[in-house]
Amino acid sequence: MTVHPAFPANAAPADPLTVRVVDPLALSPELAAAWDRLADAASEPNPFAERWCLQSALHLFDPERRARLVMVRDGSDGPIIGVMPLALATHYGRLPLRHVTGWAHPNHFLGLPLVRAGFERLFWSILLGWCDAAPWGRTLLQIPRLTDDGPLHRALVDVARVRGGEAQIVHREERALLDSSLSPADYWDAAVRAKKRKELRRQANRLAEQGAVQFRRWQAGEALDPWIDAFLDLEVRGWKGRAGSALASHSDTQAWFRAIVAAAADAGRLDMRALDLDDRPLAMLINFLAAPGGFSFKTAFDEDYARFSPGVLLQQANLDLLDDPRIAWVDSCAAPGHPMIDSVWRERRALVWVNVALSDPFDRLRFAVLAKVERVWRRWKGAAAPETDVESSS
Repeated sequence: MTVHPAFPANAAPADPLTVRVVDPLALSPELAAAWDRLADAASEPNPFAERWCLQSALHLFDPERRARLVMVRDGSDGPIIGVMPLALATHYGRLPLRHVTGWAHPNHFLGLPLVRAGFERLFWSILLGWCDAAPWGRTLLQIPRLTDDGPLHRALVDVARVRGGEAQIVHREERALLDSSLSPADYWDAAVRAKKRKELRRQANRLAEQGAVQFRRWQAGEALDPWIDAFLDLEVRGWKGRAGSALASHSDTQAWFRAIVAAAADAGRLDMRALDLDDRPLAMLINFLAAPGGFSFKTAFDEDYARFSPGVLLQQANLDLLDDPRIAWVDSCAAPGHPMIDSVWRERRALVWVNVALSDPFDRLRFAVLAKVERVWRRWKGAAAPETDVESSS
């Protein structure tokens, strides 16, 4: 195991468990394989924390190596029980408050650490204790985008209580989820009103008058570069390209996208689809499949053909995930209120941002003051739900 050269782990872990900050670019083959095995045994799936996705993100989006890739392991050569990227934040929203947070980037859509099923409470206990002892640990640990009332969230609540504090929810949001025992056809009929279904059939017929319409799905062994190039081109020609937020708008996000699509294919996680007109894609989407869940990572469509609703037509075809015996649900990874996804996917997934105080008396004092400030802020904003404009780390 290689200790990260910039951030050596000098907090003494309790034997036989070991906690290390490792260099994601210098993993031994044995450690890389152990991380991969952890993904298949995780309490809650999160492709964004799997090695094939996170390793290249840390390389490309953290060039100054500020993040700590923390691994909790059962002994020096036993299985890994948890992996989480952490960072030291200097501000809490607009407040100058140093604290520890789960590291993320704009396309890291879920903050769950990878934790071996059955070890959730042990993982949080060891991780928080390690943060307590680390010289750079300050005030609190914030974990963004935990599944509300999921196994990891419940375990964190229990561990915080044992430590004499609480796991405080400071922000909550909901996004579309596909989770149903219905067939794809029955789900479509139940989710989309009859008038809209009729209009979409009309649009599909009009589109067919323009040329040969075909739905395609990437197959294992098929060349990836044409798919990747087509998606990047389709996205950058739309509103994201004009806003400068398309993957191809920046060299690092484009390189990361190319790397993770290829890595997802190698890991058996990739599901990529397209709606073509005369062999030219009008809409494309990319899912990552991490049983028992799926994650709708990216979607794009040709705005010149918006009158035919190609994105919605592709989402209709995408409902065949309901027939996949490996997949129980699919997270949209979409912002709340997404006009295309929310009009089709009826279920919702609640995600929470959670703060837990570190154990130093001064840390607990700062945490208590912050909690009071946030309560006052919420009252002033008139918010009934536990949300605030100062909850996010930077």
